[in-house]
Amino acid sequence: MISDYQQSLRERFLSVPVVAPPVPWHPVPNGLIPIGGLLGIGFALAPDGGRDLVMVVSVHGHGLFDAVTGEKIARDRDPDPDGSTPDAAPDLSCPGLGPIASTRVCIAGLFGGGLHTTTEDGWTLEVVSPEWPHDRILLSTDGGTPHNKPHGEGWWHIFDSNYSELRAAGFSPSGRTLAVATSSDLTLWTRRTHDAEHSAGELGRSPAT
Repeated sequence: MISDYQQSLRERFLSVPVVAPPVPWHPVPNGLIPIGGLLGIGFALAPDGGRDLVMVVSVHGHGLFDAVTGEKIARDRDPDPDGSTPDAAPDLSCPGLGPIASTRVCIAGLFGGGLHTTTEDGWTLEVVSPEWPHDRILLSTDGGTPHNKPHGEGWWHIFDSNYSELRAAGFSPSGRTLAVATSSDLTLWTRRTHDAEHSAGELGRSPAT
């Protein structure tokens, strides 16, 4: 049995449609990236300017993407078996590739771990499962559940993983990138650096687009 309060939350989450995140978030040009057999993702910074990079680990190897453009920067279809999946390391990390080949990247996904669920300026990301095993992703500026404000005014249902298993969802450490990874694809949103310097309380009042 679930309580009346739990039932009301469930009904609220089931009643709202998927909407785009509000400004300043916007999808990257190649924001929906098909990746079959995705196992997990992790973030790194580009050494030549500090842009967010997203490393993807899948059953088909490793890939590195620019989080601002969605462009694939590097690909390794045959990584060393000792580091091909993050469960081989205590910190769930894999060797980097391309411009971050000298570093290791912590990977969140099938084997555990997690991404940032908050930003310094007040954005929050939550995973809810009113129709388990399907997961929904909620972005908010109101501090998270119970979301007393109307949908689209303080919280937004931005993703429904009803077609694939959710692997990871969260922000980059810089707070400039928002990522949702499922077993079949990667979805990315980004915001400009100067936008991240303002509070979500100010920016989050704009309606969803």
